Amino acid sequence: QVHLVESGGGAVQPGGSLTLSCTASGLPFSDIAMAWYRQRPGELREQVARISKIGVTAYADYVKGRFTISRDNARNTVHLQMNSLKPEDTAFYYCNAAPFPETDWGQGTQIIVSS
Repeated sequence: QVHLVESGGGAVQPGGSLTLSCTASGLPFSDIAMAWYRQRPGELREQVARISKIGVTAYADYVKGRFTISRDNARNTVHLQMNSLKPEDTAFYYCNAAPFPETDWGQGTQIIVSS
């Protein structure tokens, strides 16, 4: 059974930084790409950053230069360093496999960017 646990969210002022972490179990972590997704209020979930099993990264245009995804295959964890946060980054953030997410999602971690 796939189990994804996200952490690190919180409230931050515009321009601030946060680092999210995700621990995964029940899937062949080191053999698959992983991604961070987000769901803003009233919108569909979207992929914001992706990392291949060997560390090649890709980002949505609106987070390029601000977010950095990384992974630790020995610990089955994936991180998202988020800098220069904007109010429009307010959302629930989730990790999952990519490009085809597992059916089971974690609870996510909420980011609120507000002054």
